[in-house]
Amino acid sequence: MNEHEEREELSRLLPVVPVERGLPAERHSHHKDVLMQLIDRDRRRRTSPLRLPRPALAPALVAGAVAVALAAGLTVGIGAGQDGGGAAARPGAGSGSTGGGSRSAAVTLGRIAAVALRTDVTPVGEDQFVYVRSRTADNEGVFDGPVKLGKLRERQVWFSQREESTIDVGLIREYGQDWPIEVGVPDGTDPKDAGLPAGIERPTYAWLASLPTDPAALLKLLYARTPGGEDDGDRDQVVFDRIGDLIGEQILPSATAAAIYRAAARIPGVTELPDAVDAAGRHGIAIARVDTAAGTRTEWIFDRTTLDYLGERTVFSRDTKRGRKGAVLFTSAVLERAVVDKRGQEPSGRRRVSRS
Repeated sequence: MNEHEEREELSRLLPVVPVERGLPAERHSHHKDVLMQLIDRDRRRRTSPLRLPRPALAPALVAGAVAVALAAGLTVGIGAGQDGGGAAARPGAGSGSTGGGSRSAAVTLGRIAAVALRTDVTPVGEDQFVYVRSRTADNEGVFDGPVKLGKLRERQVWFSQREESTIDVGLIREYGQDWPIEVGVPDGTDPKDAGLPAGIERPTYAWLASLPTDPAALLKLLYARTPGGEDDGDRDQVVFDRIGDLIGEQILPSATAAAIYRAAARIPGVTELPDAVDAAGRHGIAIARVDTAAGTRTEWIFDRTTLDYLGERTVFSRDTKRGRKGAVLFTSAVLERAVVDKRGQEPSGRRRVSRS
């Protein structure tokens, strides 16, 4: 199927009538444009699940994929590639044996890892939910046209911590609506056979705690289990983005968090920026990487003093037909993390977590 046929096929999946549940017409149009952008991105990266940029366009792993559901009332297409397979790391490409990020980035990530390791994190139970509240804005321009950053909005997500296979992943509250995050069930398939177990595509606290804490071993595992194919234009960027998913909208065990930050320092092309600003206007230092094919730079922003994770943004790294160098495509700020007992429940302060 060629590019035009792919677009036509996915366009047919979108409803012709106004979307139910009160989604404004302009938001429906926006998310249709997002879906079209997805097709182009998917052709280049060929990741297994339908994966959108974080977090409003997705970017948190499963949560972000709900942007399509917001627009079209579809279930989230994260059922493909559930075995956690994907291409293994190319020799020398971020495996930790060669290459790696800049020295300053490695030093800063080492400091962040040390803080994470000293942070007490209460384990999250299997019957509980990880809650994250953030502020975010993303591109609302038309597909393949100039970028137009939308207004800032609040986003809340609840992630199920069930270890067994499930199609019920969680909940997202955005645009004044609650939307279920679900695994797409192909026609004719028993939902019991379409569920997604805890893993790289549905990370739970228990699964994260099971990961190796040696940075080299962890990075090798992430390269091996992050879905993707041999035609990925920049495999290192795919893994960098996946780590960004984990630190953005999850609660990480202390040892896992420390290992993840040290592993990120081993990815080629990772650099440090002295100043970046999140969606809440907070300035901090940034760990960044340029996606040369897309002409964009993704930045993880940390408080200069406490080294707490603040948020993320994506900017153009060079002039393109869609925007000038430095123009913002996406911005977010994590305002609160917590553990709650029920989907849709907002924290009372009983078990809030400040660090990623």
